[in-house]
Amino acid sequence: MTEDLTRRPPGPEAPPQAGPDPYDNRRQVLYWRLLARLFDGEEQPALETASLGVVEDIGLPSALLDPGTSLDSVVQRHPELAAEFDGLMTPDDGADEARDRAAEVRRAALVSKVLLNVFTTGSGAVTAEQLARWQSDAGWLERALGCPPGGLRGGRAAGAGLDAGGLGPELAAIEGDLVGRMRLREVLADPALAARLTPSMSLIEQLLRDKGNLSGVALANAKSLIRRYVDEVAEVLRTQVEKATVGELDRSVPPKRVFRNLDLNRTIWKNLTNWSPEEEERLYVDRLYYRHTVRRTTPQRLIVVVDQSGSMVDSMVNCTILASIFAGLPKVDVHLIAYDTRSIDLTPWVHDPFDVLLRTNLGGGNDGPVAMAMARPKIAEPKNTVMVWISDFYEFDRSQPLFEGIEAVHRAGVKFIPVGSVTSSGRQEVNPWFRERFKALGTPVVSGHIDKLVHELKTFLT
Repeated sequence: MTEDLTRRPPGPEAPPQAGPDPYDNRRQVLYWRLLARLFDGEEQPALETASLGVVEDIGLPSALLDPGTSLDSVVQRHPELAAEFDGLMTPDDGADEARDRAAEVRRAALVSKVLLNVFTTGSGAVTAEQLARWQSDAGWLERALGCPPGGLRGGRAAGAGLDAGGLGPELAAIEGDLVGRMRLREVLADPALAARLTPSMSLIEQLLRDKGNLSGVALANAKSLIRRYVDEVAEVLRTQVEKATVGELDRSVPPKRVFRNLDLNRTIWKNLTNWSPEEEERLYVDRLYYRHTVRRTTPQRLIVVVDQSGSMVDSMVNCTILASIFAGLPKVDVHLIAYDTRSIDLTPWVHDPFDVLLRTNLGGGNDGPVAMAMARPKIAEPKNTVMVWISDFYEFDRSQPLFEGIEAVHRAGVKFIPVGSVTSSGRQEVNPWFRERFKALGTPVVSGHIDKLVHELKTFLT
């Protein structure tokens, strides 16, 4: 009798073998397509077909796989998806056992769409419409990372204080490349095309560098874009400055005994024991109480020195706007100096950052001692003077003379604040030689976030 080799031998049944997780498979398909698209522009038919099947099976629109469809278009057609993009890529603190695998597949599809739209920009010339679309898609990526549109690129949300792991400078670099590939002069010469442009740091930098080559309609449109950007950023920074400069009560100083400071409610409350209903309901006041007024101590002079060399363009723009806001505060005398290999006193125009920016010539090298020679005569009362110096401090053979000048100013009593840069992304590269000496001097370099500088100045504005 022949033994049947396919028959299971007697004994306990073996546990069934677990098959592949269908959710993991779907998610891997989407992410493999993402990687293939990021590193190779050619379509992979098998991955495209499989991804389309996954997207349709989980109830998402096939437009998520169309590289030519902007995120704005997807959301306009499917408004229920807008809420899913907000915070889409922020860390999830949920426990592993509580994972929703179906939701992870859905998230992979949405994340892939955002990343591909932002990081696959192609090559060749760029139109104003393409730039505007990319800026919008980048705004959706910023929303997915938990910050407002423009918050990572140094745009209208400057000072957001977010860097998303250093992604901000990378987005700014991509945007700068797109602006560089755009025939900007042709776009500016056409009012309809220029109207499609959204002001951003990369665009403003290019406009400021090219303003000498523009004329007529193109120059007027360039100025309009610069003005829009200045006004939008100024509105954000003005709010920060106003919050930082609210005075505090100083109760060591007796309140002024004048009628406008009379605290009527407190006076009545404290004298209620003197109420006499028998004498025609009279209240006899033994003591008047007055409100303490806010005492605000401000530096009589704020000197802002900003490096306008090629590596500090975004700092020049933001710092010019910030200086104009401080110049609008009471009792603050603001002086603004910009320098590269030469220095220029921009104080007469400090109230109008737009006018200041049109007078600057961005780029070139830097010569800090020349700027210090212009700044030092402006110090009238060292104890009531703040000097903010924004630079990467790469002075090479001029390093020692500049530091000696800074040290002398600091020893004289001036509050010296070195700032590596003034951007919303906070990316900065400061000469280590200066960084160590500033630390030893007791004036460490302030982080490059513009809101950090506002906070640092708060001490001297309250």
